[in-house]
Amino acid sequence: MNLQAVFAYMQEKNITLAVDDGELVVRAAQGVIDSKVMALLKQHKHELLVALQQDQAARVSEDGAQQQVLPIKITPDMLPLVDLTQEQIDRIMLSVPQGVANIQDIYPLAPLQEGILFHHLLETEGDTYLLRSVVAFEKRKGLDDFLAALQTVINRHDILRSAVYWQYLPQPVQVVYRQASLCIEELSLVGEDDALQQLLNHTDPRHLRLDLQQAPLLAAYIVADPHSDEWLLALLSHHIVCDHISLELIIAEIQMLLQGRGDKLPASLPYRDFIAQARSVSPAEHEAYFRRQLGDINEPTAPFERLNVQGSGEPVIEASLTLSDDLAQRIRDNARQQGVTAAVLFHAAWAQVLAQCTGREDVVFGTVLSGRLQGSAGADRALGMFINTLPIRVSQADGSVGQIVGETYRCLSELLIHEQASLALAQRCSGVAASMPLFTTLLNYRHSHKTDGPLDWNGMRIIRNGEERTNYPVTVSVDDFGQGFGLTAQCVQGIDPERIAAYLGTAIEALVNALAKNPQALLGTLNILPSAERRQLLVEFNDT
Repeated sequence: MNLQAVFAYMQEKNITLAVDDGELVVRAAQGVIDSKVMALLKQHKHELLVALQQDQAARVSEDGAQQQVLPIKITPDMLPLVDLTQEQIDRIMLSVPQGVANIQDIYPLAPLQEGILFHHLLETEGDTYLLRSVVAFEKRKGLDDFLAALQTVINRHDILRSAVYWQYLPQPVQVVYRQASLCIEELSLVGEDDALQQLLNHTDPRHLRLDLQQAPLLAAYIVADPHSDEWLLALLSHHIVCDHISLELIIAEIQMLLQGRGDKLPASLPYRDFIAQARSVSPAEHEAYFRRQLGDINEPTAPFERLNVQGSGEPVIEASLTLSDDLAQRIRDNARQQGVTAAVLFHAAWAQVLAQCTGREDVVFGTVLSGRLQGSAGADRALGMFINTLPIRVSQADGSVGQIVGETYRCLSELLIHEQASLALAQRCSGVAASMPLFTTLLNYRHSHKTDGPLDWNGMRIIRNGEERTNYPVTVSVDDFGQGFGLTAQCVQGIDPERIAAYLGTAIEALVNALAKNPQALLGTLNILPSAERRQLLVEFNDT
């Protein structure tokens, strides 16, 4: 008998199940609890506890026990965040393993989740938004303990037990399972390639896809390395349920569990609360704002004439650059003097790079917002897809360095009010033809933890940590390490990522120099060419 059948049987017998201080409480009239009921309760006790504890529709009884009765049917009035008919709900229930008893909640996608789903459906091979981490373990026990801890984290967080459904529905929804077991596949080695290479080949996000309609949207592939006696794990997670901060939080929780400090973990925060709060600004308000900002833009900002933003699976090349400690300090000092954050300076510098690469004074690019609804309680420790990509416009026409920095700060501040607007809505508000992208480059300013070597724990080491890609031809990430800064450029073939990172590094240095010495200088006059490339243009190419 599955869990759904158990609950149906208990309801038929008028047996009430509840949780009180972590224990299963059973209430029924005298003589109702017979040997069959006792056998079912004993067999399914753990599943019942997990399901009851995860239920969002908790009611408190008179004696203080937390009473949670699972429905045998879900009706439209039970789903306030989404507009579905009974027929559509029933279709979802038939698709979920164990049916209605395994459904905790149903609600809409966040804006960036919708965008990620769009690109997932466009692609037929591989998935741009599939993340992969690779970890080596000295012993099989270490691997098993890690995977058990990960399952505990999945059990704790709604978003990690969520699947996405869209077929025959008026809008895509995410369905939270009460139980979702991590899929673990052990590979068998074939041929002469070493174990790591075979694992990488088998789990290559350029060719592998996860079924978004089956939770959890994580998968573990393991293999024994006969040469090193290590066990290797490739952990795949889909960006539709995890952003950069969420991945770090998952790893932190696993570490606490492995250290025996699971009782110190903070209470998990339901992702549905974020979805509800994100809907507080109406689409009409978002549309009015973006029409003011973008209505007169009628051409894409597309350096190097690369216009494909559909994530076609093109190979991506990556390069990184670490800024000097001296430059990092000057960036922070100048930001403080201007009354802005370092992120504002990097946005202004990237606008200058785009202006010089496109020959345009008025540029638009995508910026990644944390999406954690500034000031919301617990937002810094919530798991889920919170980030959002939205367009920002920076005009350099006759603007001084100081003026452009101030204007960029104003634009970013206003954008935060609309941080959960739909990118599709924002793009429709511009004058760019619907068949063309509004922008083709992305700037992602993020707070990160710097690591000088492998992330080693007791008996394990992280070989690759969450490889990320986007569907844009050029993506530049600025990692704020608290003191220093790192730049990472990801570009499609034909665009040199080392060059792009160097352009931004040179532009930010020129910007802070101008702010310190001549804030009235026009931003458009600042140099973005690294010294070697500038020398090549001025000397070698003109050497006759």
